[in-house]
Amino acid sequence: MAADRKIEALQSVGLFAGCSKKELASVARLCISLDVAEGFVLTTQGTRGDECFVIGTGDAEVAIDGEAVATVGPGDCIGEMSLLDGGPRTATVTALGPMTLYLLSSAEFRSLLQTNAVARKIMISLAQRLRGAETDRPH
Repeated sequence: MAADRKIEALQSVGLFAGCSKKELASVARLCISLDVAEGFVLTTQGTRGDECFVIGTGDAEVAIDGEAVATVGPGDCIGEMSLLDGGPRTATVTALGPMTLYLLSSAEFRSLLQTNAVARKIMISLAQRLRGAETDRPH
């Protein structure tokens, strides 16, 4: 039952958009379920990231330079960019109430990338996101 909830949450994550149910099940097995309370800080802007979080339940505030810029909730992924490139976190994300998170560590993520099919789908997803971001900007 818990694995099904993880798979449901992972299905809506853009990073894993092209993955089959079987591939998502592989990802879900690598994720650690984590229940956190209001005020828990998922990421801190400017720090190095060693994990990403997929939100199963609950909401969190995204702040950049101390200013709230968004709210994220179930199905959103937090911290995947730092996980991919090792760069600093771009925002501080704080739980607005109790949350269930699925944590994927950088070591587990690297093991996923060893699977050619999953790695290819992740790269396609990232390329589509980048292309979408470029078309949103005026030239």
